[in-house]
Amino acid sequence: MRYLIRGVLAAAGIAAIYTFGTGAFADSPKVGDQGKAPEFTNIERWLNSEPLTMQQLRGKVVLVDFWTYSCINCVNTLPYVKQWYDKYKDQGLVVVGVHTPEFPFEKSTANVQAALKRFDIRYPVAQDNMYGTWSAFRNQYWPATYLIDADGRIVYQHYGEGRYEETEAEIQKLLAARKAAPAQ
Repeated sequence: MRYLIRGVLAAAGIAAIYTFGTGAFADSPKVGDQGKAPEFTNIERWLNSEPLTMQQLRGKVVLVDFWTYSCINCVNTLPYVKQWYDKYKDQGLVVVGVHTPEFPFEKSTANVQAALKRFDIRYPVAQDNMYGTWSAFRNQYWPATYLIDADGRIVYQHYGEGRYEETEAEIQKLLAARKAAPAQ
């Protein structure tokens, strides 16, 4: 009986450490109206694009991807983000990478440009060295994906790797809703 109780307590402890230590609760997507998407704020430089604003992007579905080039989890998500960009850009999806550095060397524009070339990233990337946009979104994680509907509202978010099929299904749903909406 004593071993059973110790085993149960040990399992509960391990589960608590995993849940809180890995951010499993934060990992869950939040679908629904999250409020108006904030503007891109204090962007040092735009790469692959002229400066963009959320106001300009109204009427489009926007995927905002917070990443940094030396984060292995971010690098692991890039093939999916690039695939969505290629597959849906002509249907109204705009992908914006927000490169927010974790380390000082990641602030170098030359390093970010080299990473864009190395990873073949062709969509717009905002260099968020001062964490302005990061803070405006109240983001806390690398990588983080936010989907914004055609009305400019955050309707989906996901932190970390995984849930690629779920995220793509949400992109498809938002694009279908955009297509079905009457012209404004």
